Amino acid sequence: MTRRLLPHPGLSVLLVVMWMVMVGEVSFGALFLGIVFGIVVPIFTAPWWPGRPRVRFVPALSYAGIVLWDILVANVEVAWIILFKRTRDLRPAWLAIPLELASPEAITVFAGTISLTPGTVSADVSACGRYLLVHALHAPDPAAEVTKVKTRYEARLKEIFSD
Repeated sequence: MTRRLLPHPGLSVLLVVMWMVMVGEVSFGALFLGIVFGIVVPIFTAPWWPGRPRVRFVPALSYAGIVLWDILVANVEVAWIILFKRTRDLRPAWLAIPLELASPEAITVFAGTISLTPGTVSADVSACGRYLLVHALHAPDPAAEVTKVKTRYEARLKEIFSD
């Protein structure tokens, strides 16, 4: 019964929170309407999500904390590079990161994480779906950067999206 009423609990919570943010005030009516949207929208969209992956929320919260910290650190590093390094000292590189992730949702989160971190941007996923093409602003050792990204993000995403 609970699964039919809340087919996507994470989406339901996200919808309620986003509704409250958009309304801009905390009131019973706004919260009630947010809960209604949080229940109704996932019920009507459930048929289009037949093979959704299971997401483990505790590792996902840990991952979000790591990503937020990395975004903060990368902002400082990129500002330092822009303000104090000479552009001729930069070593930009294209990185082909081999993917061990299988689900499209996990690959999307991985690519989004890389793009959110200043100094790197995800450019493409290979046609076979086994490589992610990433551009790095400064990567003196491309192999080390690939290893760093795989151990810091991909390994955690495998744990989050595991069945």
